[in-house]
Amino acid sequence: MKDRVIIVTGGASGIGESASIKLAERGVKVVVADINYDGANDVVKAIKKSGNEAVACKVDTSSKDSIQEMIDFTVETYGTLHGIFNNAGIGAMTPFLDLELKDYQKIVDINQTGVFLGIQLVAKKMKELGTKGAIVNTASIYGFVGAETSAHYNATKAAVVSLTKSAAQALTKEGIRVTGIAPGFTKTAILEAVPEDMLKALEQFHMRGKLLTADEVADVAVFLFSDESVAVNGSTVLADDGYLAFK
Repeated sequence: MKDRVIIVTGGASGIGESASIKLAERGVKVVVADINYDGANDVVKAIKKSGNEAVACKVDTSSKDSIQEMIDFTVETYGTLHGIFNNAGIGAMTPFLDLELKDYQKIVDINQTGVFLGIQLVAKKMKELGTKGAIVNTASIYGFVGAETSAHYNATKAAVVSLTKSAAQALTKEGIRVTGIAPGFTKTAILEAVPEDMLKALEQFHMRGKLLTADEVADVAVFLFSDESVAVNGSTVLADDGYLAFK
């Protein structure tokens, strides 16, 4: 993977931060992209301190213009592009009957439309450059099951699973693999609003009886970018420590 150029959205924290660091350790030139530019820059500093290469970029994944600017910045900086980890996303919990359209649309804009634009715009740029590579999208176990308090979140993650399949079919002739990753409950900022007693209960739905770490999930994402995963295309890989097997 040495000298490949990969964008990681949501790279300032959690799974995105871990993936950025791990990709850089493999020799990838990483564009750490996040709406939190200061956080992204902190990750870049840590990567460079280890002797690896990265650059920070501010992006709003609900905006097509912002995503395009991120891609242009990447090519201006490194001269090429080999893929993107469409990882940025937000979570939310609202009882179904209380869910407002504006809140539903907000999460769709970031979690669903943002992934679509990330796939499409990066693929167009890679086709233009004549590069081959991989695109990885962060879905969720909730892309496969329902939950009465997170219907909007679940709907976006199910859409990511479907987008991954369709994009893989469309882009294979361009030499671009498209895969997804569906984490179980992972210790990241997205769980900060979940009550402690609920987290304790959720732990028991994982085979090891504990939540996943960002590093554990990021390892799977890095594998999907590597040539070791060439047999995987169009699939969303469960990184859930058995959660869906128990459910």
